[in-house]
Amino acid sequence: MKNNKLQELREKIDKIDTQIVELLKERIEVAKEIGKLKENMGYESFDLLREKEILNKVLKINQKVFPEDALKVIYSEIIKACRSAQQKIKVAYLGPEATFSHIAALNYFGTSAELIPVETITDVFEEVSSERVNFGVVPIENSIEGVVATTLDAIYEYGLKVCGEIYESISHHLMNQTGKIEDIKKVLSHPQAIAQCRKWLRKKLPSVPIETVPSTALAAKWAAVDESVGAIASLVAAKLYHLQIVAKNIEDIKGNSTRFWIIGKTEVQPTGDDKTSLLFSVADRPGALFDVLRCFAVRKINLTKIESRPSKDEPWKYVFFLDCEGHIKDEKIKECLEEMQNYCLQVVWLGSYPKGKK
Repeated sequence: MKNNKLQELREKIDKIDTQIVELLKERIEVAKEIGKLKENMGYESFDLLREKEILNKVLKINQKVFPEDALKVIYSEIIKACRSAQQKIKVAYLGPEATFSHIAALNYFGTSAELIPVETITDVFEEVSSERVNFGVVPIENSIEGVVATTLDAIYEYGLKVCGEIYESISHHLMNQTGKIEDIKKVLSHPQAIAQCRKWLRKKLPSVPIETVPSTALAAKWAAVDESVGAIASLVAAKLYHLQIVAKNIEDIKGNSTRFWIIGKTEVQPTGDDKTSLLFSVADRPGALFDVLRCFAVRKINLTKIESRPSKDEPWKYVFFLDCEGHIKDEKIKECLEEMQNYCLQVVWLGSYPKGKK
């Protein structure tokens, strides 16, 4: 009797699965039709506002019956697959495969996008600028080591727009071919990864030389062909390059995360939960920066970041990068930027985009 009931329920699951797949097939065909209409009307296929509306509607229909976190993942991948059916999205990232930039690109664009590894952060900007790809994924800051200067300098130089952001938790693992620490004669990794594991390396491998390479995944790639090399990289890299874990989670401070920018030439429409990035410079006079910041304070616009960088145009002059809550199309943000013009030598809008979830 129990076996009959079990078989009956399994057959019911099979029928539901068939219905789900048939509806997904129907959904992607409708998405293709929408893609053709958008192309004819000159619209972008990448519409984050619409995608956010769909996800919110699905969660509301669900009423917390199906686990929400799982439903978000499932539906995000469905949306990304349908988006790719409208237009195959090409995305450049700091490679090779299994870097944290690669993981961020996968999580943001899904597995249906064509992800293209390049050798440097500057190469990502070059690919997007030349329109060989639609978007790029670049690290902008780490919760421990701070800003990635190369990214800030390049966003100014190339004049691209920030279209989105994503936060990725960062855990560093030491790996090699054997899994034995005594076999490691040299440690390779990205400079930021090494900086984030400095205390651990000093304590556990005090006499082993440490060398920097352009990415954590490249370090893993080296370790895969040289048994004397230990790499600091992700678990994804260990799996991809068939390495053994020597020690897990060797970062000095736990809760480490990196914020990545999605860069492109697309202007993103307001979603109601946005962030705006700006660049500005001020005259060398007392109170100049105070005058600019007051523009935000009187309008109660929350600043989430401000960073100064040396100007490339003139020695000992600086430009400021600033993030604030809101969208360029919000009235108070527009008013703020207009008033800033009175106090700044230049104001450059870098982009408005949906806030990433930390």
